[in-house]
Amino acid sequence: MNKMIEWDFLLNFTEQVSFLGRKHKEVPPIHHVEVFESFFNENGEIKKDELSKRDGKFTRREIITRYLLVNVVLDQGPDIIGVRNLIKDVTTELYRQEIRIFHRPLDFFKELGISIDEILAIHEKIKKSRASLWAKQNKTQTTKYNLFFAQSLRGIISINQVLDYAIHRWGVPLCVPLLLERDLEKENKISEEPLVDYIESFDYAETMANQLKNHERYGLGSAIGDKACHLFVKMYISRFNLVRKNSPGWNDLSYELPFDSNAGRVLFRTGFLLNLVTKDHLKQWEIIREGTGKRGTNYLRITNLRNKTINIFDEQKVKYYKEFFKKHFGKRFQKVKLQHIPNILLYQLLEDRGIHFSVADFDDGLIYIGTKFCLNHDHPKCDQCPVNSICMGYNQDKSLITDYTT
Repeated sequence: MNKMIEWDFLLNFTEQVSFLGRKHKEVPPIHHVEVFESFFNENGEIKKDELSKRDGKFTRREIITRYLLVNVVLDQGPDIIGVRNLIKDVTTELYRQEIRIFHRPLDFFKELGISIDEILAIHEKIKKSRASLWAKQNKTQTTKYNLFFAQSLRGIISINQVLDYAIHRWGVPLCVPLLLERDLEKENKISEEPLVDYIESFDYAETMANQLKNHERYGLGSAIGDKACHLFVKMYISRFNLVRKNSPGWNDLSYELPFDSNAGRVLFRTGFLLNLVTKDHLKQWEIIREGTGKRGTNYLRITNLRNKTINIFDEQKVKYYKEFFKKHFGKRFQKVKLQHIPNILLYQLLEDRGIHFSVADFDDGLIYIGTKFCLNHDHPKCDQCPVNSICMGYNQDKSLITDYTT
């Protein structure tokens, strides 16, 4: 793939977006979950020195990890705020009724009727408060507001069957710590951090992200996607600092970017992706699907970015790739994959400029831009966008904005 790459543009873009992300962090409001309030200080920051403190049978670290696993599985809907409020409020209401789903996962199933009733009731409450604003921002109808979803051949789709949603999306991740507990019991063992022990049994966080989905016994399978797996690692390592390990394989550069529609839309419209590959390749890989998006636009299927190899024809960048991959992913050099370019750029910013940003900072910057300015329609708030001075869509090719949606 012969493509002239403007590395200075990519580095400057990565630095600017990461700075925004550090300033505007995307963190689930766990500190507002009633039962977890004591885990956080008055500023909403986790009490890191108390993570090993017991809360019943398990440590605070273990309970928050369980919550995060369910949260990332649910965090697939069209409205990030709505999704996060759904799990927050459902958890609070269930705990008020002594249905302690993160301390006793089996409670969710024993009281399935109550669990489903609360999901439905709180979803309706959130819809009433969020649907109008969401519809206005996305130029769509309020009736389309729905946080229930399922996996299909076309990707994530909205569904109306709450039982399917509850069992598959809530139930499967709740079963992981439950199964881990049962397996320990068979060996006459007890752990106050069974899920944490399992997660950190892998030498590299990126290996763990893969096994969250694919492990033969504990993998979540179709209940979780690659984006959610990497979102979990992002939250676990970079945003809640739950990790006990101290190694390059478990730091804030050692996992892939959780590519979602917001991130992908920003990366495409600004020219980040088109600095690395051509539109023809994006079409060939079915990342661009012509005429299948909203209002006849070209649909960007961002999940197809993964595992696409590119030639960067730059010995220094290949050197960075080799160093980074061995140090942080524990793997020997292989062909450069598109999803690893942000990691290489962040690594280069650290090595060459002494500027340390995490994958989480870059991702949060993309989310901030994608949800506040680079909205999913043909009239986003480009004139207010903090990166409009370097955006290809804003300055050179308006069709990148008007003709493409996610």
